[in-house]
Amino acid sequence: MPAQIINGKEIVSSYRAEIKEQVQALTSSGTQPGLAVVIVGEDPASQVYVRNKAKSCEEAGIYSEVHRLPVQTSEAELLQLIRQLNDNPRIHGILVQSPLPKHISEERVVEEIAVTKDVDCFHPTNVGNVSIGKDAPLPCTPAGVIQILKKINVPIAGKHAVVIGRSNIVGKPMAMLLLRENATVTICHSRTANLEEITRQADILVAAVGKAKLVRKEHVKPGAVVIDVGMNRLDTGKLAGDVDFDDVLDTAGYVTPVPGCVGPMTITILLQNTLEAARKFAERQTAAGV
Repeated sequence: MPAQIINGKEIVSSYRAEIKEQVQALTSSGTQPGLAVVIVGEDPASQVYVRNKAKSCEEAGIYSEVHRLPVQTSEAELLQLIRQLNDNPRIHGILVQSPLPKHISEERVVEEIAVTKDVDCFHPTNVGNVSIGKDAPLPCTPAGVIQILKKINVPIAGKHAVVIGRSNIVGKPMAMLLLRENATVTICHSRTANLEEITRQADILVAAVGKAKLVRKEHVKPGAVVIDVGMNRLDTGKLAGDVDFDDVLDTAGYVTPVPGCVGPMTITILLQNTLEAARKFAERQTAAGV
């Protein structure tokens, strides 16, 4: 029996409707959530992501600004813009689109963003808070994956989850969030010996390695939930995930399509994080008697 293809459009649509309602309620009480996106240079994929984020904000009723800077922008100029956005009470979330030009330190940029406005959860303080279970905005893609699993009623507690990939953006935080949901977690990467042997033990398999069609049916335990975080452009120009979708279809129990599931869910969590940041800002204003 072929795997159930997870309907990302349906999940995202219902989740965003809930967010929109909450945004309207917060706006009515005097605080409209606001997100600033900064993009440096002309990277085509980044341009598409930024357009999608701005459009999603508009649909949810979130105020948004897009700051498009030329590729020759200096690190000092970018840091100055971030400081201005940190001080802007209309902006509750700041996102600087990766990749940045080589002459700009991503680390410096991330650390300049106010912890309370770090809706990507890249700031070391927020990363640390997530790792020890303290309150913090959740990293967008991993939190999106957890939401997908919950929306399709897949139990996570007690299950063996295998994550392929150890990046700071997806792999490591994905393992953290699965641990928080009481899964038993294994992380695999480029130097893992016997990859197939380990991934075949997974009840939940998350592919986040950036290699097109790496995961095939021999990597998948029959009936497993396969979540594809990969987004790779093939020589043909088509997009493909890290999972060979057609190959695993008769083995997996559930599988996410690429594109159309994890990507839109990532933006949905970004909206949720911006809403939460605005809500906390309003609470601080009230507490201060402003």
